[in-house]
Amino acid sequence: MSPVRNAKTIFAEVPEDFPVPGKHIVYDDKDTIDLDTAVLNGGVLVKVLYLSIDPYMRGRMAAPSKKSYIPPFPLGAPMNGHGVGVVVRSEAQTIKAGDHVYGYLTHEEYSIQSAGNLRVLPSGHHISWSHFVGAVGMAGMTAYAAWKEFADAKAGETVFVSTGAGAVGSLVAQLAKMDGYKVIASAGSDEKVEFMKEIGVDVPFNYKTADMRAILEKEGPINVYWDNVGGETLEAAMDFADVGCRIISCGAISGYNTGIKPVRNWNNVFVKSLHIHGFIVSRIQGKYEDGFYKEVPAWLESGKIKIREQIVDGLDKLGDLFVAVQKGTNTGKAVVKVADE
Repeated sequence: MSPVRNAKTIFAEVPEDFPVPGKHIVYDDKDTIDLDTAVLNGGVLVKVLYLSIDPYMRGRMAAPSKKSYIPPFPLGAPMNGHGVGVVVRSEAQTIKAGDHVYGYLTHEEYSIQSAGNLRVLPSGHHISWSHFVGAVGMAGMTAYAAWKEFADAKAGETVFVSTGAGAVGSLVAQLAKMDGYKVIASAGSDEKVEFMKEIGVDVPFNYKTADMRAILEKEGPINVYWDNVGGETLEAAMDFADVGCRIISCGAISGYNTGIKPVRNWNNVFVKSLHIHGFIVSRIQGKYEDGFYKEVPAWLESGKIKIREQIVDGLDKLGDLFVAVQKGTNTGKAVVKVADE
């Protein structure tokens, strides 16, 4: 077979604040790959179908010397992240051509991976493969595992979820409703508020136009706070938390591009005996994987949980979607469709 195009997105330069497509994230369609002769070294050649764009990825746009729980993207090379693809060729005993796989894939049309980096996905379901980079992927696992690990759920309590229309927050809100919670949730547009109403949020509000502190004072006290944003929202949640409130710290996107601001009311931690649980999902997901893969796909198929996706077509759109996620202007789980099967 003649070589075919293998377009990719390159991490070209470290940004100081919000990344700029074409400067920091560069689309490159010059390379090719021979699908029959590409060297696999015992691995797997994957045709990439869908890629997930997530808030945490901004932290990977750092200098090579930056130390964190996950390495920076390699400068001058393709970016990488959670994705779904179909296997073209395999030299691994556990994976065969035609299998659909999930794992960390390079942001290319064709990605060569070791079998140990991939999970073979089930067939015969009635949900989109794109769901496996969202509700049945890392975002869903984040919500499911951390809620079960840290919420200490008690029916009749009140939870406040920031970014309640997002890929993680919307699932947290629905898990909380299943556990009998009153759910307060914030988002950054009226459209997102309408989606939060659709998924059963009791007190949805637009934090850009509503008085967040007045709402929390009226609707609280808060027994669980799921924090995706940090900053002023975290401070408000701590001010209106009940004694013994569990704060589940998932992220702080308000400061990923402009700097994370210090919390000014830390005294609430001891005054209110707050329990703060920070986590990285990979550190806790192992104990919840069986339940997650049994329950969440079935909930999606039955309509018990609802999701929204924003799918853009083509790797050349990845940079724009990446920035939209950082600015909160995306309208659902951010997914890049790389190819049809």
